Amino acid sequence: MFGVGCILFGVNGTPIRQAAGGDRHAQIAQLRARMAELGGDAAPQVVAGEGVLSVPGGLAQVLPGGGLPRRAVTQMSETPALVVELLDRVAGAGGTVGVIGWPELSYAGMSAGALERVIAVPEPGIEDLTVAGVLAEGLDLVVLRTRTELRLSPVRARPLLARLRKGNAALVAVNVAVPSPALRVSGQVAQFHGIGRGTGRIRGIDVRVRATAKGWPGATATLTLGTGPAREAVVERHLKAVP
Repeated sequence: MFGVGCILFGVNGTPIRQAAGGDRHAQIAQLRARMAELGGDAAPQVVAGEGVLSVPGGLAQVLPGGGLPRRAVTQMSETPALVVELLDRVAGAGGTVGVIGWPELSYAGMSAGALERVIAVPEPGIEDLTVAGVLAEGLDLVVLRTRTELRLSPVRARPLLARLRKGNAALVAVNVAVPSPALRVSGQVAQFHGIGRGTGRIRGIDVRVRATAKGWPGATATLTLGTGPAREAVVERHLKAVP
């Protein structure tokens, strides 16, 4: 069964189920029902190729084929801003996404339309791998995160990978190591925009992103998430012009 206190949310804030114990099959049915509401299979807008989940925007610069490998695992660093950008881009293009085990992740940077296509399971308990497998059968993108590093042996990873191959999802693992991931992506915050000499607020950040894969030389780029320097300068001039 799912862990005590397992909660499944549509990110619009409405709890779909809150269980303290409960029947595992009923809880899985809730997951499947929510997936059906979102449309189930991959949306045509986000398909770049048979084996690639397209990621619109600047992040595509560093991803092989402009996206994430479907039916495979991408290991990603614990960089919340980068993960939210990924969710927003995929869901905003019509894809369906799920997030497991990240209760403190802020979705504030996502558009309202994208939020409607997100399933969040913030507290999956000990059944996080099972939940990831269920969501991977019907969504486009699944993010699985654990609070502490989890290294899966080939035997323990086998059921999850089997379910992943049955669906069409790209699985992003954060703090979860699987044998031979298809892609590795790391992100490091390089700079903040919007902060002046003791004034201002953060309007954007630069994230240094690096992607590598076996048999591929890899790519690196710095992405500006939010408002960049040029747009900030325009805003400041506009504010000074107001009487």
